[in-house]
Amino acid sequence: MKNLFLGLLSALLVLTGATAASAAKPAKKGKAATEVKKTCGGCDSTTVKHPDWLKNAVIYEVNLRQGIPGRNLKGLQAQLGRLKDLGADVLWLMPMHPISQVNRKGTLGSYYAVADYLKINPEFGTIDDLKAVVKEAHNKGMKVILDEVCNHTGCDNVWVKKHPDFYAKNDKDEKYGPFDWTDTYQLDYSNPKLRKAMKEALIYWVKEADIDGYRCDVAGMVPTDFWDEVRPELDKIKPVFMLAEASKADLTRNAFDADYNWPMKDVFNAIAATQGANTYAVEKRQALPYRNALSIDTLLKKQHCEYPKGAFNMNMITNHDLNSWEGTEFDRLGPATGAFAVLSYTLPGLPMLYSGQEVGFNHPFEFFELDSVQPNYKANGFTTFYEVLNALRHKNQALWTDANMAPMTRYATANPDVYVFTRERNGQKVLVVANLSGKVTRVEFTDKTPDPKGMVNIFNATEEALPEILQPWEYRVLSTPLK
Repeated sequence: MKNLFLGLLSALLVLTGATAASAAKPAKKGKAATEVKKTCGGCDSTTVKHPDWLKNAVIYEVNLRQGIPGRNLKGLQAQLGRLKDLGADVLWLMPMHPISQVNRKGTLGSYYAVADYLKINPEFGTIDDLKAVVKEAHNKGMKVILDEVCNHTGCDNVWVKKHPDFYAKNDKDEKYGPFDWTDTYQLDYSNPKLRKAMKEALIYWVKEADIDGYRCDVAGMVPTDFWDEVRPELDKIKPVFMLAEASKADLTRNAFDADYNWPMKDVFNAIAATQGANTYAVEKRQALPYRNALSIDTLLKKQHCEYPKGAFNMNMITNHDLNSWEGTEFDRLGPATGAFAVLSYTLPGLPMLYSGQEVGFNHPFEFFELDSVQPNYKANGFTTFYEVLNALRHKNQALWTDANMAPMTRYATANPDVYVFTRERNGQKVLVVANLSGKVTRVEFTDKTPDPKGMVNIFNATEEALPEILQPWEYRVLSTPLK
């Protein structure tokens, strides 16, 4: 494990483009070959009013049980300074509620089998501890959102006895859980009383603990009209951020600021598998489809048509589900990890980090048990890498997510594995050149060539020409000077 970690760390540091060894002749000036815009007529706009602080935010998912020293809210509070320095803006706390005992999986059970929506899991602390975290985070200029589970409850949730009519029933008049989640019961949103109770629970934490919104578990399984009803009620209290764990455009029309970019994750995994970099797919004998860099364009065009203007996807290379059930980012992406991390920040959308990602932690957390292995948060090359990307996200408006989000301009290359694009807004520009393959390749443009004049490599702050040759999975990220 140690040797693998050190090898991956070294590889990532090489891939950051810290030298300009492959840079050569200045690029020829010219207009871009292709601009990725909406091509479907009549695309609507979201009615959601995004909080202003979201436009350049970086999301950080907190696995309190496994990824925080002390494994509780007080431990998180002690980490706030470090997370602020890292460049995290929105702290997403995995579910904070007590966990059901009935049909519990493992010793500790699933975060997502909620026993009481109005209480804090004593494993993590008290409501006063949560309030203290939120207050200090706010003082440091950060926001806090809670992970909420509105589709189902644990099997001994307080509602099971008090409100049995809140639950869906099968043809045998039995409660049941979604999928194979035998530790949960499905809620029935045809019941207006259930809707009222869940809405009140969501309002409660915004009012009581001053949280800044929610990440909503399996949001696509809850009726969209419920979310449409809830969002205005939350915004009456304060401007909130709502993140849907789903890839469903309808959710972003009236309710959610952003949803999960699961499809892009799938493209990243498939490109890595196609190029022989996905060890998880090999070990699990997954037959992932053939994909190359052009598959990113195909997906982006589809999303640009489906999603309302002003809606966003959240990009990621890992999160708690991926880490625990599909392997770490290094298992799935291998030497391509750095390149896809760069794309998760520079493609349209919101970027996120998961606990331990900022130090290259190469370990899949236990989900139902207390994991004996925790990240060592001593800063290293991965930390610097993400600090630089976070600063780019904060300062370069070309990457901001709001109603005026900058489109991508793509540049055609002789080798389709060489992925090149720019984004530009208000005189600020980002240029990304990435070799999304495991082979050394030349950088040759078949139409127009991007102009890097006046731009600097974000990882070494030096002005560079476009590279002529890229090593496997090598990339460049150039930006107008950050202020």
